[in-house]
Amino acid sequence: MHVKQQRKIIFAVTIFYTLFILYFLFLAFGRVGNADKITEYAFNFLPEDFFRVPSLSDLLHPTLMDFVSIGNIAAFIPFGILIPLLYRTSFVRFMTLFILCILVLETIQALTFLGSFDIDDVIKNSSGAAIGFGAYKLGFRTKNIRRNIAATGIFGIVLMLGVWGIFGTLDHVFTKEMGPFVAINDLKNSTGNPLTGTKPSSLKIGGQDVEPKYNVYSTEGKNKETYTYSLGNKEEVYLSLNYGIPDHKDFHGSIRVTVDGHEFLSVSAEAQRHEPDMGLIFLPLANELTITIEGNETLWDVGFREMEYTWN
Repeated sequence: MHVKQQRKIIFAVTIFYTLFILYFLFLAFGRVGNADKITEYAFNFLPEDFFRVPSLSDLLHPTLMDFVSIGNIAAFIPFGILIPLLYRTSFVRFMTLFILCILVLETIQALTFLGSFDIDDVIKNSSGAAIGFGAYKLGFRTKNIRRNIAATGIFGIVLMLGVWGIFGTLDHVFTKEMGPFVAINDLKNSTGNPLTGTKPSSLKIGGQDVEPKYNVYSTEGKNKETYTYSLGNKEEVYLSLNYGIPDHKDFHGSIRVTVDGHEFLSVSAEAQRHEPDMGLIFLPLANELTITIEGNETLWDVGFREMEYTWN
C-alpha cells in the first residue's frame, strides 16, 4: 500500500477513535440527562486513588467501576500509537501535548456539568498514552506493516499488564488496612478496676453462651464503674466492643463511651435487645478513652484496630 494511502487510513482511524472517546467523555452514561441536576462544579486537584485498579479476583465478578478503572488507561493506549504514526514526535513533546489536551477536556467536563475534573483520570489517561507510545517504539521497527502492528499489539498488552501490576502494588503499599486487634486491658496508664478487665469468664446473654477472649468489664456489684485508658494520640482507630446484660441479672443499666471528652456511644438497657450486641466506632484521633458502666451492663472483648500501612 502506498505511504500516502496508509497515512490517510491512519488519519481517518485517529479521527474516528477521537470522536468515539469524546462521546464517552461527554455523552455516555447518561451525562446529558444528569447535567440539569448538578449545581456545583466538581474539581479534584489532589491525587487520591489513581493507583487503584481491579485485581484479578475482582475481574471474576467485575463491576462497572472495574471496567471504568481499566478503561481510563486502556482506552487511551491507541493515541500513543496513532499520533506518532502521523507525526514524528519525541516522547516528551507527545506527553506534554497529550496531558494539556486531557486537562482541557477534564476542565470542559466540569464546567459543562457533564462530568468532573479529576486529576486521577488525567494520570490514568496519560499512563495509557505512555503505554501506547512505548508499544509503538518497540513494535514499529521493520518495513512490514502487518508485523509491526502485531508486535505493537503484543508490546502494548505486555506494557499494560506491567503498569497494571505496578499500580496494584503501589495501591497496596499506600492503602491503609486494619492492623491487629489490641485489647485495651493491655494498654498502660489505665485507671479503674484492672482485675475486672483481665479476667474473662463465661456469660449467658439472651440464652446464648458467650465466651470472652480478651476481657470483661462490669460494675462488680457497684452502681457505677469508670475505666480510663490512654491510647497515645492514635489516628484512624476502630474501637470495637461487645455488650449486653447477663440473663441472671435484672435488665437495667447503661454504657457510655467517650474519647477526649466527646461521646461516641451511649446505650441504655431500655434501648437494647435481650441478646448480645456489638458496637464499632471510628475514631479519627484518640488519646483518652473513658468507659462508664452503670447497673448490670457487661462489656467484653473491648479493643481497637489501628489503620496502618502494610510497611509499618
